[in-house]
Amino acid sequence: MTFYEQKLQDLKKSIYKNQAQLDAVIAVRNYIDNNWESDVNLDLLSKIQCISKFHLLRLFKKYYGITPRQYLIDKRIEISKKKLMSGMSVTEACFSVGFESLGSFSVLFKTKTGKSPAQFQKEQLSRSK
Repeated sequence: MTFYEQKLQDLKKSIYKNQAQLDAVIAVRNYIDNNWESDVNLDLLSKIQCISKFHLLRLFKKYYGITPRQYLIDKRIEISKKKLMSGMSVTEACFSVGFESLGSFSVLFKTKTGKSPAQFQKEQLSRSK
């Protein structure tokens, strides 16, 4: 091994010394991306990765800047936007993306987008005409 290869390997070890943690966090994000419509919670995610839920929470926040729950909500809001733009009713969009309450969906949607789901849909449909 050359001097430069050794230095590169040392650098890689110092930067990616927690590869197992990275793999766990990436796996959790992938799980959320593929199962956003189901009941995803911290207990389930920690069991899937065989890691403490509190440690998982800290790691996810460290690498992504938000909690797994916040990531799940953001994912659901983004998908609901697409469904609303396709003409689906607000109620149908709410329940199809995994929210259990129309009220909480509307509040979260308005918090994230600045508009109620109905306002968002009305604006998007008027733009497409």
